[in-house]
Amino acid sequence: MKIYYVPKKNMIIVAAALLLALAMLGWGMIDRQPAMTTSEVNEPIFQGNSGAKAVALTVNVDWGEEYIPAMLKQFKAADAKVTFFVTGRWAEKNPALLKQMAQAGHSIQNHGYRHLHFNSLSPDQGSAEIKKAEEVIRGITGTKTRYFASPYGEFNANVVAAAHNIDYKLIMWSVDTVDWKRPLPETIVSRVMKKAHNDAIILMHPTEPTLKALPEMLRQLQAEKYQLLPIDQVVLDAPSKPEQGGKANEKK
Repeated sequence: MKIYYVPKKNMIIVAAALLLALAMLGWGMIDRQPAMTTSEVNEPIFQGNSGAKAVALTVNVDWGEEYIPAMLKQFKAADAKVTFFVTGRWAEKNPALLKQMAQAGHSIQNHGYRHLHFNSLSPDQGSAEIKKAEEVIRGITGTKTRYFASPYGEFNANVVAAAHNIDYKLIMWSVDTVDWKRPLPETIVSRVMKKAHNDAIILMHPTEPTLKALPEMLRQLQAEKYQLLPIDQVVLDAPSKPEQGGKANEKK
């Protein structure tokens, strides 16, 4: 058997070539990594980040105005400030009630102009729906909206971009009452209290069972020492990942 010796100089050249090839392969792999997307940078907000023992009660409104005056009385009795996400078309039909909600110290925010499936809209179309609702709400309350709750709880990259492109924060929730299915009031209370946590965002709608559940729900939350604050006092800046619960479908 013959043994071939490679000169030391040649071995150095071969080793250098291998190292260069590996380096080029590595850079190629790095170049092929996907760029960070808008949805990764601007995630929907499922809960607050204030660090306080507080919850944000949110009420999404495109119908159910017959229950809102009585809900306002319950919130006043409990000294609770909540957030109403209203559609622009609802605001146009109920301007006096919307003013009453705002004058009571509640936060009025944006649910889009129409209750559409925003997942099917382009970012520009979504932004236009949000801006149209903003104009209506501002014309009635005098206040600009800054937070957007997507109808049906939908979000994808287009919805995230639609909100981000016009400097809105996309709000979801960490506790869902599923009250649009009209469960028993005690079921709503149980769902909230089982999942309540610091900085929770609690999703509700104006329904009869919700109205009936409110006195006990508010009493138990306050007994647990939770502050009942509007969304802008619970969501401060950077988004937080959900602690409990998360996205589920709203009423269709």
